[in-house]
Amino acid sequence: MTPPTTFTLALWSTNLSTPLDGLGAWADHVDAKMAEAAASGAKLLVMPEYAAEAWLSFKPEGLPSDKEIAWMAEQAPSALELLRDLPARHGIGLLAGTMPWPVEGGSTNRAWLLLPDGRAIPQDKLSLTPGEQEPDYWNLTPGDELHIVEWEGLKIATLICLDVEMPALSVLLAPQAPDLLLVPSMTHRLSGYSRVSGCAKARAVELVCAVATAGVIGRSPGTTLNHSNVGACALYLPCEPSLGMHGVLEAIPPLAEHEADGPMMLAHDIPFAEIRRLRETGAEVWPGAWRADHVTLVEDPLP
Repeated sequence: MTPPTTFTLALWSTNLSTPLDGLGAWADHVDAKMAEAAASGAKLLVMPEYAAEAWLSFKPEGLPSDKEIAWMAEQAPSALELLRDLPARHGIGLLAGTMPWPVEGGSTNRAWLLLPDGRAIPQDKLSLTPGEQEPDYWNLTPGDELHIVEWEGLKIATLICLDVEMPALSVLLAPQAPDLLLVPSMTHRLSGYSRVSGCAKARAVELVCAVATAGVIGRSPGTTLNHSNVGACALYLPCEPSLGMHGVLEAIPPLAEHEADGPMMLAHDIPFAEIRRLRETGAEVWPGAWRADHVTLVEDPLP
């Protein structure tokens, strides 16, 4: 599997504050962004976690807070159908952020990777935040599968927000030698954004791969739960001399609001061939897909 010689990625920090009047308007919004990304030469557009919370701007009047997630999950299959044809139409892939998705016993937080060849690959969030587990409100169910997708000569995996902060998932991924991790996120404060971005950069170093982050910003006019979101976009690389030393290909600063529909960042010419060469022939100090199975933890007693 030969990596592409050129690959440009579009990352959209969707502004939830943009008012919408229905699923059709939301899909049209995504359609327009895909057209913009395709015209800029991007092969893939990545949206943030809970980009679907924009739907709450047209939720039923009087919908109680503890029913918002269930209502969004009811809309999700119809929303997915509205997006299915867009990748073939524009000739680029779409990670459609995440949306609550109906499963047995409730809902899960699911990302959909839609590709021009017609594939629709789901990825459920594996490690839920305390708020997502709150039984009286979100009450989500975690996933138990991590998908590796082969497309355009790349191995791609999606880690949703808190998932990228879990080193155990990095250990699980390492033998698969992924080329690109997609990290859609929703973080309410700068502290959350900093955790996601810092851990995403760590994953780029330890896996020797590219890691793309896209965080939601703003607040949906209809939400009663998430009163603020701080996010940004970035493309992280391994910190290697041949890749520019500092591990950042492109990045925009974190934002809590935006006058328009949120900034879209283009990460041009991601050097996948060089990343793979480094992984296969030896990065500066990287020991490979290293495990600590041979290490014994010793607790030394107090004197």
